[in-house]
Amino acid sequence: MSIVVTGATGHLGRHVVEQLLEKVPAERITAVVRDADKAAGLAARGVRLAVADYNAPETFDGLFAAGDKVLLISGNEFDRGRVRQHTVVIDAAKAAGVALLAYTSAPGSLTAALADDHRATEEVLLASGLPYTLLRNGWYHENYTENLAPVLEHGAVVAAAGAGRVSSASRADYAAAAVAVLTGEGHENATYELGGDEAWSFAEYAAELSRQTGREIVYNAVPGETQKGILTGAGLPEPLAEILVGVDASIERGELVVSTGDLARLAGRPTTPLAEAISVALKG
Repeated sequence: MSIVVTGATGHLGRHVVEQLLEKVPAERITAVVRDADKAAGLAARGVRLAVADYNAPETFDGLFAAGDKVLLISGNEFDRGRVRQHTVVIDAAKAAGVALLAYTSAPGSLTAALADDHRATEEVLLASGLPYTLLRNGWYHENYTENLAPVLEHGAVVAAAGAGRVSSASRADYAAAAVAVLTGEGHENATYELGGDEAWSFAEYAAELSRQTGREIVYNAVPGETQKGILTGAGLPEPLAEILVGVDASIERGELVVSTGDLARLAGRPTTPLAEAISVALKG
C-alpha cells in the first residue's frame, strides 16, 4: 500500500512529500503530479510518480489501490470547478477502496466565499462513505510573507481586515499535521481545526516588519471596495480579488482565529511564529 499525495509539486504538497521522506521509505510514497518533469527530483529519490490531472478524470483510473492512504490537496483553479475536480479524486479513491482520504479544507468558522468549495467537497467526501480526515487548514504565513515587495516599497501593510486577528502558520506546519495523519493511526472520520498557536493583528504584523527592517511600516486599514481596486490594479482577476476581500472581511469578524491547538498537537511541536516567517522571507 502507498501513501498518495495529490498536487505533490505544489507549495503545500512539496512540504508534505519532503516530510514523508523523513518518516517512511520512498517506495511507499506516490506523488500525483501533472508534470513529471517538475517532479524529477522526487523520482530520483525513489518516490513513485503518477501523472494525473483533476480536469481529466480518466487519468485517475487505477491510480489508487486498496489500503492506500490518500491526501487530497485542494485545487487552486478557482474558475475550473474545484468541487468537480475534487469529486474525481474521491470517486477514484472510493472505487479502489482506499483506507483513508484526508482533505485539506478550510476552517469551519470561515464564511467567506473561499470556503464554499471546501464545504461542498466535505459533503461529497462524507457522502462517499470513505474513511476520511478533514484537515481544516487556517491561513498561511506565506500568503503575506511571500509578497513583501510592495509592502516594503510603500512602507505599508494594506488590508480590509480592520482590527481582526489571524491564527496563521507556515506551510511546513500544516504539512506536518498531514504527515502525522498519513503515517499515524486513529484519525479515521476525524475533523481537525488547524491554526497557529498565536493570533496576530495587521497592526502587529506591520510593527514586526518595522522591527526587523529598521524602517517604519504602517498598517492602512481600508474599505473592502478600496482593497478590491488595489488588487485588481495589481493585475489580479476580479473574481479572485473579490475572494480575497471576502477573506479580509472574515478576518475582521474573527473567523480566522483558530484556538483548538490541533495543529501543534498533530505536528508534535509549537507552530512557527510569524516573526520567524518574516525573518526567513526578508533573508530570501
